[in-house]
Order: sequence, then structure tokens, then C-alpha cells
Amino acid sequence: MNKLPVVTLRNLMIEGQKCIGLQYYPVKVVDLLMETLPDIRFDAQYNMRFVVNTEKTLDLIQGKFKGIAWINYKYFYRNKPLHPHSGGGEDFTPLKLKQQQDDVLNCCPADYVRLLETKRYSYSTARSYCRLFAEFASYFKDRPLHHIQEEDILEYVHRIVKSGKSISHQNQVINAIKFYYEQVLDLPSRFYDIKRPEREQKLPLVLSEQEVKRTLESVDNLKHKAILVTLYSCGLRISEVLALKPPDIQSDRMLVLVREGKGKKDRTTLLAPTTLELLRKYYRVYKPREYLFEGAPGKPYSARSIGNILKRALERARVNKPATPHTLRHSFATHLLESGTDLRFIQVILGHSSPRTTGVYAHVSNRYLRNVQSPVENLKLQF
Repeated sequence: MNKLPVVTLRNLMIEGQKCIGLQYYPVKVVDLLMETLPDIRFDAQYNMRFVVNTEKTLDLIQGKFKGIAWINYKYFYRNKPLHPHSGGGEDFTPLKLKQQQDDVLNCCPADYVRLLETKRYSYSTARSYCRLFAEFASYFKDRPLHHIQEEDILEYVHRIVKSGKSISHQNQVINAIKFYYEQVLDLPSRFYDIKRPEREQKLPLVLSEQEVKRTLESVDNLKHKAILVTLYSCGLRISEVLALKPPDIQSDRMLVLVREGKGKKDRTTLLAPTTLELLRKYYRVYKPREYLFEGAPGKPYSARSIGNILKRALERARVNKPATPHTLRHSFATHLLESGTDLRFIQVILGHSSPRTTGVYAHVSNRYLRNVQSPVENLKLQF
């Protein structure tokens, strides 16, 4: 039995008007029926035929192709249909997310934030998307967002480039914009063709073992020391150390359970005896309720506070490098490699999906250079 041809319906916005896009492989019978639809046209930007989106037109499509072609509604009804006046700066709707007030989240369309929640984006990523999209919407504040065309978006991205922002920032801007048009409004990805910049191949900043030692020993506050030692000794991201709970310290197995790390993946990492001894001392004094490291009782410590703790520790230790909490993770991985640990094990410990991500530490490690002599030594120079 031959399969029926497929006609996929897509939500389109053309010249401010809601339209139904019709995607299909050319089949004679389908082409002939398409010609009978009222005011059917072709749009080069979307590379598909379309008709005005009305309830009558939708019923007509269903009737004409019944038994002749299978109508695919997967993309048409996947998200909430676009309202005629949604998307303009004046239509931004405040939204409370799980009782948490956040001005950045509240300045974005409710549908935008709700879909970020539905797709389980992390809070930090959702906040970043909302902030960048709000800046984009503000730039076009005098125009409804569904009237913005490809050239407008390209011009905006070019403005970001000229402002001197990093490639990473530029990519985040593109992602935030694409999320709105392709995910929230469910428009095809060909809505605009943004060329992604090549990511800079920068090596991570790494502290030497002696610099880490001086930094950690310069901290007198027990809680602050426990936080920094845990970050370094377990190779954790700052979001991961903030999410730790007392049961995650598995002293019987000498492991630390990392729940929903990057990519929503659980993993285990090392629990050093030195770290366990320090954490036990810390626990007896502070008696955390919910999280291992708490600011207010039952609430996780703040990332900004940890950054400030490290900054003061570096100053006291006279380590003149622009290190951040993530630098401790880079240093952990590099020191493991230099001590002879296989890169594949380091990849698992860090929770990297790709070995290419872990491979960067081979470029900052001195493991392969220790026994290599520079040719300048052969010159026997006299100074």
C-alpha cells in the first residue's frame, strides 16, 4: 500500500499577518489541490507556499486533502498559537516563577519564560536568555516583534559585534533571539540566516599547585575555606557546589554526588580525605539544614559571595591573576593531568560530554613539556 504524501503546516507571520505555511514534496495531485486554495502565494524568505491563517481556511485545507494527503499538525499546534498583537514591547507580561520575583524574568513575554520553564532550562541560562532578549526587544521598542525581519536581526547582531562584545556573548544573543522566533512563535529556522562566529580558542587560566595552596591557606573563616576547598578538590562548577546537600557527601564510598550538573546529568566526583575532614568540622559548627552551604537557613549560598571570597583570598595570598571560582575547576583538571591521570577519567569526573572539551587541559599542562629541552640550550649562550 502506497503511503499518502505529507503536507506539514507551519505558523508564519508575513507582513504582520498570521499565515499558514504549507511544506511538502512536489506531488502532482497535491500541487493541483494547492492551486485551488484561496489566494495561495509563495514566500521566498520561508521558501514555502502560504495562505492567510483563518479558521475557514484551515477547515478548507482539512477538507481538500482528506484521503489524498496526510496533514501534519505537529509544528502548527506544538506551542501556544501567536495572538495578533503579541510580541511588542508594550505587551510584555510580568510573570512570577515559583514565587521568585526577578525583574529580569519579568521583563520578557510570559510565553517566553513559560517555555524556558517547560524545557527545564537552568535558572542562570533562563535569566541570561531573558536579559538578552529584553535588550533586543527594547532596541525595537517602537515595532511589534513579529514585524521584525531578517535584515533587522542581522543589523542588531552586527551592532553587538561592533560594540566589542565577545564571541561567546554574541552567540548567546543569537540563541536568545532564535528561542523566541523558532521555539515560542514556532517559526521555521530559515526565518533568518545568522552566520555563527567561530569560537575563540582561548586556553583556560590555571593556578599552580603552590598558588592554590597559598590561596586556600589564606582563608580563616571555616565556611569560606570549606567552600573553596570543595570547589577545587572536587572539580565542581559553582552552580554544582551551591546545589550540594549533606547527603551528597558519600563518605562511605569517598565520593560526592553531583545532581543535575550541566546538561541535567548526574555524576560522581572525588571526595578527598582532607576535604572530608574539613567538611565534618564545618558541619559540626554550622549544622546546615537543606543545602550543604547555606546563606540564610535553608537557602543556598550566593554565587556572588563565593566570587568575593575567592577574590579576597587571592589578594591575601598575593596571587596576581584574574582567577574566578571556575579557575579552581580548571586548575583541578590540569593538576590531575600533570599527576598522570588519564584524560578519559578526567572527562568523566568533570562531566564533559565530549573529549574535545577535556582535551584543552593538555594544552595548559606541563606534563608533556617537563622532559623537553628548548634548542636555545644547545647554543651555549653567554650573558
